Amino acid sequence: MRNPRFMLVAPTMLVLLAACSGPGNEPSANRDAAVRTYGAIEFKPCTLEGASAPGNVEAQCAQFEVAENPAAPEGRKIALHVAWLPAAKNVQGAPDPVFFLAGGPGQAASDVAAVVDMALREVRKQRDIFLVDQRGTGKSNPLDCVDAAGKELLFDELQTPSVDALQAYAKRCAQGLEGRADPRFYTTTQAIADLDAVRAALGVEKINVIGGSYGTRVAQQYAARYPQHTRSVVLDGVAPNDLVVGGEFATTFEDALALQSAQCAKLPACKARFPTDMRQQLRQVSARLEEAPVEVEYRDATTGESKRDTITADTLVGLAFAFSYAPQTASLLPLVLDEAAHGRYGPLMSLAQLMTHSMSGSMNRGMQWSVICAEDADRFDADATPADTVLGAEVGKMFFAACGSWPTGSRPKNFNAPFSTDLPVLLLSGELDPVTPARYGERVLAGTPNGRHLQLRGQGHGTMGQGCMPKLLGKFIETGDAKGLEAECLDTLTYVPPFTSFNGWEP
Repeated sequence: MRNPRFMLVAPTMLVLLAACSGPGNEPSANRDAAVRTYGAIEFKPCTLEGASAPGNVEAQCAQFEVAENPAAPEGRKIALHVAWLPAAKNVQGAPDPVFFLAGGPGQAASDVAAVVDMALREVRKQRDIFLVDQRGTGKSNPLDCVDAAGKELLFDELQTPSVDALQAYAKRCAQGLEGRADPRFYTTTQAIADLDAVRAALGVEKINVIGGSYGTRVAQQYAARYPQHTRSVVLDGVAPNDLVVGGEFATTFEDALALQSAQCAKLPACKARFPTDMRQQLRQVSARLEEAPVEVEYRDATTGESKRDTITADTLVGLAFAFSYAPQTASLLPLVLDEAAHGRYGPLMSLAQLMTHSMSGSMNRGMQWSVICAEDADRFDADATPADTVLGAEVGKMFFAACGSWPTGSRPKNFNAPFSTDLPVLLLSGELDPVTPARYGERVLAGTPNGRHLQLRGQGHGTMGQGCMPKLLGKFIETGDAKGLEAECLDTLTYVPPFTSFNGWEP
């Protein structure tokens, strides 16, 4: 069973660019009917599939070459995977397309094409959407961990994690990249230069950038460095520039649990069924499993087979953290915890196994280390993390443990400066988000006089597909006016009641 300290290395839910525009820069038919050109880039039909997002999306795909080391343009080149979701049929896309920036760090934008296509369906009626797999992810020279012979290094085999074990694994991973990638050049700074290179090659003057989770960092960095090429910005699950990514998981998760417990207490059926505060019960069951892990028989949720495995405190806490990302899964937590408190661990083990299976392969670990080791590790203060939280102070130390042996790049001097722009900015936060709480959005809003922060009641991490948000996103991208949005339709969003039995919640 994967340790939550490893799960936190790649939290999921999931769910983070100079040419003139003109007739010659618009999509056009090529002599080969199967090839379409957009600016200087040739695209071919493709189907986008993603393990972390169900459904397939028909698109146009291309490879765009850039220098791995911007300071050595004649050196090694890497190919960026670029996917184009054309505007609606019989509509010529507006001259300023949308670039979606995925989260993680470590998520490939093309892997979540189905989610993006659904959430931006109103935007796509008028504009083309581009998904660029950030260097090191997806099909953009991924920093996959393999040994010298090319065999995958199985991260899940590290059953008893430690700083030394993680550093040894990261060292082997880095050695396996020799000759095909230098991890020092896979940071946010290089990524935004890639985005602008793609923008220029497409022949568009301005783009609209939409970032999710870590992608909000990429969006802010891009808009700050290339304001002349940015038309508007959307930040969903806001990570401020000065945030130490991964450094506050323990406190933000604790706050989310408190909010969820408070909601249960307001519902008579939930309060009667679960009188114990969820945080207290999670601590109690975790302490029991810490002292004595339990071998349990459970049903494999993916195959239906009966299996046996050992459930530990890490299994429990890891599941609770992962489930807290979305209200639909968080609604199961009180029931699963209560079952475990009474010694019935089967449902917990089945769900933990299912979550591990669904998360597998959703993040590129090497690229994640390249980002956090260069941009966050040296700013992390382990002593600032409260030890009495469910996750504890150790989670942050483990999150950055690999940095002791991972080849580390650098960041610009002003990288962590608060985002400040006159551009139109729409910020989105879920009230129950366990990793990018609404207070982060308020911090970034302070530097955006033309910005607006929408906080979605009862929602978790990643909100752009919830309720009427697709409609609002379409309107914002069309008008570039965040403050003028009529957002009353969001008032219909509410809380997902906790399950009081495996048959569902009380009516």
